Amino acid sequence: MARPTGISPMNKLERALRVPPGSRIKLANIDPANTHGVLKAEAAERLTKNLERLSELQYRLYAESRRALLVVLQGIDAGGKDGTVRHVMSGLNPQGVSVTSFKVPEGAEKRHDYLWRVHQAVPEWGQIGIFNRSHYEDVLVVRVHNLVPKAVWSKRYRQINDFERMLSENGVVILKFLLYISKEEQAERFRLRLEDKTRTWKFSPADPKERVYWDQYIEAYEEALRKCATRWAPWYVIPANKKWFRNLAVSQVIVDALERMNLKYPKPAAELSAVKIK
Repeated sequence: MARPTGISPMNKLERALRVPPGSRIKLANIDPANTHGVLKAEAAERLTKNLERLSELQYRLYAESRRALLVVLQGIDAGGKDGTVRHVMSGLNPQGVSVTSFKVPEGAEKRHDYLWRVHQAVPEWGQIGIFNRSHYEDVLVVRVHNLVPKAVWSKRYRQINDFERMLSENGVVILKFLLYISKEEQAERFRLRLEDKTRTWKFSPADPKERVYWDQYIEAYEEALRKCATRWAPWYVIPANKKWFRNLAVSQVIVDALERMNLKYPKPAAELSAVKIK
């Protein structure tokens, strides 16, 4: 099957969303409603093609079983992490995918370094792993709420880069997405959760309180993007006010990354030409 063209030319979109290593990115300069020229009317068809291709590429990854893909989803509350998992990963074979949601550390997690639980959740070769929040919480919420001293969390950018580089050098392809919404869009999504009985379970009284720290979170995200956007573990800022564009953009970046892996089906373990089925 030929590779779908997606947004033409897609490499321009990938470059527009990708954070260049060493850049001094300012989120205020990014419009969270930007759709990069893509029209909603065409997005659904393109997303469908991407999901079909993603399913095919996942099968090759599973068959090859020499590399893995790790997708990291980060975003402020109501940014769309759950929705991205639901809409972009819907066509994946459950046998070859895992989703890990990182909550407040508890039990044994609190008696190890902060990366201990993360490493255990890294997908094995042949698998796609999805992190709904991740090790970056330890330079985000930990920083914003002063849960550990600056002398501790400030070292974690280097530690995270080293950790991700080690994974990359051992066959794990890493893609990191910041699902970026506006403060006004967050407020609207909170209101919808309160009004919709099927969504109220997702609402916490702490959610509005966290909005007080919006600027601090933005600063924390900007520093994480600046210090941890690397060649081996790139960051992508996805304008996520429009859910349909968010889904399309994330799916395209993932498909492109899997295409670049040039996945191959393994050769049979034995010569099969003489095998006869009676």
